[in-house]
Amino acid sequence: MSSDLLKDVKKIHFIGIGGSGMFPLVQILYKKGYIITGSDNNESDIVKMERGLGIDVIMDQKAENIKNSDLIVYTSAILNDNSELIAAKQSGIKTIERNDLLGYITSKYSDCICISGTHGKTTTTSILTQILLDADMDISAIIGGKLKSIDGYAKIGNSSILVCEACEYEDHFLKLYPDITVILNIDNDHMDYFKSMENLKRSFKTFCKSTRKTIIYNGDDANTTDVVLGIDKKRISFGFSSKNDYYPENINKISGLKTTFSLCKKGKIICENINLLVPGEHNILNAVAALATAIEVGIPFEKLKYGLENFKGSGRRFEFIGEVDGVTVVDDYGHHPTEIEATLKAAKNCGFEKVWVVHQPFTYSRTKMLMDEFARVLSIADRVILTEIMGSREKNTLNVYSRDLAERIPGCKWFKTQKEAASYVLKNAKPGDLVITLGCGDIYKAAKMMVFDKY
Repeated sequence: MSSDLLKDVKKIHFIGIGGSGMFPLVQILYKKGYIITGSDNNESDIVKMERGLGIDVIMDQKAENIKNSDLIVYTSAILNDNSELIAAKQSGIKTIERNDLLGYITSKYSDCICISGTHGKTTTTSILTQILLDADMDISAIIGGKLKSIDGYAKIGNSSILVCEACEYEDHFLKLYPDITVILNIDNDHMDYFKSMENLKRSFKTFCKSTRKTIIYNGDDANTTDVVLGIDKKRISFGFSSKNDYYPENINKISGLKTTFSLCKKGKIICENINLLVPGEHNILNAVAALATAIEVGIPFEKLKYGLENFKGSGRRFEFIGEVDGVTVVDDYGHHPTEIEATLKAAKNCGFEKVWVVHQPFTYSRTKMLMDEFARVLSIADRVILTEIMGSREKNTLNVYSRDLAERIPGCKWFKTQKEAASYVLKNAKPGDLVITLGCGDIYKAAKMMVFDKY
């Protein structure tokens, strides 16, 4: 990555500015004084936040949008036949993919902490950010979801520390400059790109080798331990097992979303009665990973609890949307069978009468490849509602539809629109039930329809 990427740049245009990966970069560069414009094809909460900053967002992608720009940034979700992207590449204006810009930003920090793994990146990045901020560390952060305490997806600090979410999709994380790498897990996701688990593990190994200081990894995950084996870096393990350097003990579910546990280091309890206010065993593990990382960067034991107990969740991660006629509505980003299974198991343990899931499958290739797995984990819920697949960067050459998945789930219903799905749920859910809208597309809109529009 060129060290002078932003030299002589004043105006930056983002194609697909409403994406969760784009927004933190937009926030950072806007706060640094750059003129920001952007375009998208979909109104969203992120677009509303960007317009709230005073950024001009055009809801139409066309060639004329790029005029007078000094740098153009696009996401991998933008298809090659996008007229705005074609014009950008023909214009002679410097045009880069979003992850090149992210890599450039990470190169400017001497203590860049990259949170990687197939599942749990946003939650763990958010927890670690909260802990460090509450320990009075003047850090910067780039998160894939909204953290309420920073009122957005990014923060700019004045220290050498950057906490950054690192996504493996299409090897994007190989463009980053990690000083500390955290690996939460390695699962069979993004196989449309990687093709095999061995290829995925090879990429993670390359990422580990690029790490300058320390690797903090899930010692209970076989794929992860295989990847870090033989890497000549300082290594710190975490997990549920006491064989790890850090692990939880005395786990106790109190009520609803609250869990307490003690943090152990190499056989000794170092922090007792920690309160975690987001549900599920997977979030205990995410918290332990964040705590281990905080200790590695110098946070004393007595300051660990406060930040974690202040963490109330990140945007679109079991996020409470509201209650309507006694029905609780939450929204979650889960879009892979492993994530969905963890989320629904946590939901089933929260004491609600019935758990409803309204799921929007994401990409045709993943839906077809993992069809049976999706059917198995969605069936954990008491009632399953599907909306049509969001294709995103793909076209439906596989001829796969939500109805194909619905046929594999007993009692499942599917609808073409979110409005129809929201209306059906509100007519049939009972007081005391929990409704989870689930998926990484725009299914959160269905949750807001239920709570605020009451379709």
